Amino acid sequence: MFRGKIFVLSLFSIYVLSSAAGQNTSFSALFAFGDSVLDTGNNNFLLTLLKGNYWPYGLSFDYKFPTGRFGNGRVFTDIVAQGLQIKRLVPAYSKIRRIDSEDLKTGVCFASGGSGIDDLTSRTLRVLSAGDQVKDFKDYLKKLKRVVKRKKKVKEIVSNAVFLISEGNNDLGYFVAPALIRLQSTNTYTSKMVVWTRKFLKDLYDLGARKFAVMGVMPVGCLPLHRAVFGGVFGWCNFLLNKVTEDFNSKLQKGLTSYAVEYDFKDAKFVYVDMYGTLMDLVKNPKAYGFLEARKACCCMPNAIIPCFNPDKYVFYDFAHPSQKAYEVISKPIVYQIAKGLA
Repeated sequence: MFRGKIFVLSLFSIYVLSSAAGQNTSFSALFAFGDSVLDTGNNNFLLTLLKGNYWPYGLSFDYKFPTGRFGNGRVFTDIVAQGLQIKRLVPAYSKIRRIDSEDLKTGVCFASGGSGIDDLTSRTLRVLSAGDQVKDFKDYLKKLKRVVKRKKKVKEIVSNAVFLISEGNNDLGYFVAPALIRLQSTNTYTSKMVVWTRKFLKDLYDLGARKFAVMGVMPVGCLPLHRAVFGGVFGWCNFLLNKVTEDFNSKLQKGLTSYAVEYDFKDAKFVYVDMYGTLMDLVKNPKAYGFLEARKACCCMPNAIIPCFNPDKYVFYDFAHPSQKAYEVISKPIVYQIAKGLA
């Protein structure tokens, strides 16, 4: 009985921290879309093997509680939201899960671990595709309208919110498998990814979004998974995969600068978030930022149940995800960039 009370109290405390907004005056909310870099627990409700709701995930989270976040603690969604003074924790959205009215007004997460901008990636991994996430956002808008009562207020919240997007990591991170299945060259495939991204952003724009922070793909060739498979005993990065990633990121960045002019994105603002360069800096210079290890993962390789009790010393917590500290380090200039570019 006593244990049950502690558990309820822990969940209540997490809920209060999630709902408590800061003194932000620039942005009304933060909405996250995309993959496991941003997912705060949406995969918990899906029939997929890609889940983060078991220990040792959440080892550094409040009360060491695994919430479905793919890491040892808070993920990039939470850290950016706090940096923008919106709130400390961003809850996962689900049609079957009740979300507090304050959280509805200040932002939720629609991202799904394993998702890609290519529907083939999402279907293969049985997770929420970009289109599924747009559908969930439409459902969210109905709930928001019931909470705030006025259509004008809904429009105000959505148009003033930051839409944080992370797509492409899984499309490229699984050895560019979708491109191979489609029998396309990597150059053709990365160009199509940019087109799919534009369509995704336009779908959100048509629903009221105006402020987009679009994240480039991480240096996936230097993830512990690819070092283990490609690098052998030396732990080298997969440079060919990094080259494809850089190609996509370059095309995406150029695309974002042209959307407002060449396509129908009136009054929209775009900020490109350089996840590749910021994370690569940590990978190349870990000790400069207080890390001891940038090649190997802290946990979950090869045995998922072996915990790691010093995740702050690792750039990566598991085979594909940065640690909470890594997110915190790279977020500082990124948050400033988002705040300035979308103000």
